Amino acid sequence: MARTRPGEDIYSRPLRRLFITLICVVLVALVLLWRIDNPRAERIRAALVDRVVPNVEWALIPVTWAGRLVEDFEGYARVYDQNQELRRELQQMKAWREAAIQLEQENARLLDLNKVRLSPELTYVTGVVLTDSGSPFRRSVLLNIGADDGIQDGWAAMDGLGLVGRISGVGVRTSRVLLLTDGNSRVPVTIEPSGKRAILAGDTTAAPALDFVENPEDVRAGDRIVTSGDGGVFPPDLTVGQVVRGADGRLRVRLSADTNRLEFLRVLRTREAQTIGTTGDLLPPLPGPEQGPPAPVATDAPADGG
Repeated sequence: MARTRPGEDIYSRPLRRLFITLICVVLVALVLLWRIDNPRAERIRAALVDRVVPNVEWALIPVTWAGRLVEDFEGYARVYDQNQELRRELQQMKAWREAAIQLEQENARLLDLNKVRLSPELTYVTGVVLTDSGSPFRRSVLLNIGADDGIQDGWAAMDGLGLVGRISGVGVRTSRVLLLTDGNSRVPVTIEPSGKRAILAGDTTAAPALDFVENPEDVRAGDRIVTSGDGGVFPPDLTVGQVVRGADGRLRVRLSADTNRLEFLRVLRTREAQTIGTTGDLLPPLPGPEQGPPAPVATDAPADGG
């Protein structure tokens, strides 16, 4: 059985202690060197890094690979969470879609049962927004539909979300839409659910102001704004936007339509109502078949000389 020599045990322990002590001293010196805020120490650190790092670059490859692996794993975890959230939202959208289809079918059945005649103002003509080279208005767009398509001045223009403006000029094949944000735009609106009337006045900002509001303290942020139909400018109950409180303290409207990204617009056909100038006459009964002259009606008369 082999035995360790006594001399080896005597020299190995002090050498290990000396080696560990030197390593500790070197590490403490490096920490202190990295803590010193001095230009000379900075040059020493730069020289030390330039000398040591390229030689041990092979040792940093596993560390770099492990760091990238951790980052990729965290990214996959985030993508998985987002995927699960999108799946839940998709399920909710499917439920809302089924509910919308059922309501649409029920509405169609009710309209058919009641023989409802839809307003002719619900028909529209769709046009594409063209590049505008200039106009007398600061906020307006040009459409590729005009008089040949039956467009008339003053008709309302909408996008897929809400009212955009009105037709302010008609050409043969083009027409101009004056936006609600233009300084010349004035639209009578209704504030729901309070039912108060106001004027939506454009001031070239993204949120037009509300003027002539009765009891402004009763109006709250988030109230719905629709057209009132006063003056025959627009058909009633067209969606405009929601009430917000501006930085200047005025009541303003956040438009439902995105006037900065207009691609297609729908121009509502508005038919003028027929004017009834008279109250009309009662219809007489139809005459019956002739059956000879009518019989004389007997009347009581006093006799002479009674």
